[in-house]
Amino acid sequence: MTPLLVGTALALAALLFVLHPLLFDDGASAAPPAGGVGVAGAAAAGSGAAVEALREIEFDRATGKLSDSDYAELKATYTRQALDEMRRGDAAAATAASAASATGAPDAAELAVRRARAAVGDAVVACPVHGLRPEPDAVYCSDCGRYLAGRCTSCGADVTREGARFCEGCGSRLAA
Repeated sequence: MTPLLVGTALALAALLFVLHPLLFDDGASAAPPAGGVGVAGAAAAGSGAAVEALREIEFDRATGKLSDSDYAELKATYTRQALDEMRRGDAAAATAASAASATGAPDAAELAVRRARAAVGDAVVACPVHGLRPEPDAVYCSDCGRYLAGRCTSCGADVTREGARFCEGCGSRLAA
């Protein structure tokens, strides 16, 4: 008798879970997209709307909901709108960039580079063959494997000779 009651309870719980969206509609699923409904609403919504409308008419054509003549007409309209939106966005970005450069304010990438250089300090690591290394804490050249000037990892002696492959203090191998 117990298995029958447990099975019935589980079946009712599963049924309630499946029917919950139908019985208790919160309105989120039926809400129209911002700016209206469908392709026309997507085009009127603003930024990026024309590109979204182009995607939608592509889908509608692929599923057979849109005739070729309607598709061609809508595509021409939305392509013009999308190009205008992109040009306005590019112009706004160029204006902002020129304003930032005119004020001398560095952008985010430049600030990140400055912070990284400040964290490393004045230590410059260079390979005699390949020049400056991008890794500020490099012990070996990432191209040829030569030991870069610094300290021997075995005995701690200063190694200042360029391109040294062995420590002058203990004779241990410095390069890979």
